[in-house]
Amino acid sequence: MLALMLVFWAGQFITGMKVENEERKEKGFPQLSAIDYTTSGHFIQATFENWESEFLQMAFYVFLTIYLRQKGSSESKSLDKKEPVDREPKLRPNAPWPVKKGGLWLKIYSNSLSIAFFSLFLFSFVMHFYGSLKNFNEQQLGKNMPFVSASQYIGNSQFWFESFQNWQSEFLSVAAIVLLSIWFRQKGSPESKPVDASYDEHA
Repeated sequence: MLALMLVFWAGQFITGMKVENEERKEKGFPQLSAIDYTTSGHFIQATFENWESEFLQMAFYVFLTIYLRQKGSSESKSLDKKEPVDREPKLRPNAPWPVKKGGLWLKIYSNSLSIAFFSLFLFSFVMHFYGSLKNFNEQQLGKNMPFVSASQYIGNSQFWFESFQNWQSEFLSVAAIVLLSIWFRQKGSPESKPVDASYDEHA
C-alpha cells in the first residue's frame, strides 16, 4: 500500500507540476522547478486536501464503530455479544508497555488509534489550509489583487469547497462498504463475510 501510495504521489507531483507550469506560462510567469514546486501552494494544497479527508474518514470510522452497529454488516461488531476488543486489558508478559504502566498511560493507549487518526486529520487540515492560502495568494498575485490573511481566508468559500468535496466522498465510501458487505461477498477478502453466510450474520 505504501509503495502504491508513493507511485501515485509521484504521478500527482509530475502531472501537478505540469498543470501549474502551463497555467504560469499562460500568465507570463516563470516556470517552477521540481524543487520550487514541492513548496508551492498548488502541491501542498492538493496533497493535504486529500490526506485530510482520508484521516477524517478513518478517525470517525474507528470511533463510531465502538458504539454503532449495522445488522448483517461485516464491518460491524455483533449486536448481542461482546467482542475481544471490548475486554478490559490484562497485565501479561508480552503486553505493550502502557498496559504494564497503567493509569493515564493506559487510558491514552486504550484510545490511541482514534487519537492518532484525529491528530493526523488536524495536521493535514492545517497543512491544507496553509497550502490553499498560499495557492490562493499566488493566484491573487497573477490578477494584481491584494493578498488575503489567514483570518480572512478561513471564511473563504474556496477553502471549504475543497474540504467538503472530499469529506462527503469519504463518508460515502465508508457507508458503501458497511452496507454493501451485508449482501455482497468477495471470496478470500477479510472485508467480506463468508460466501455462504446469511444476510443477518456478522463476519
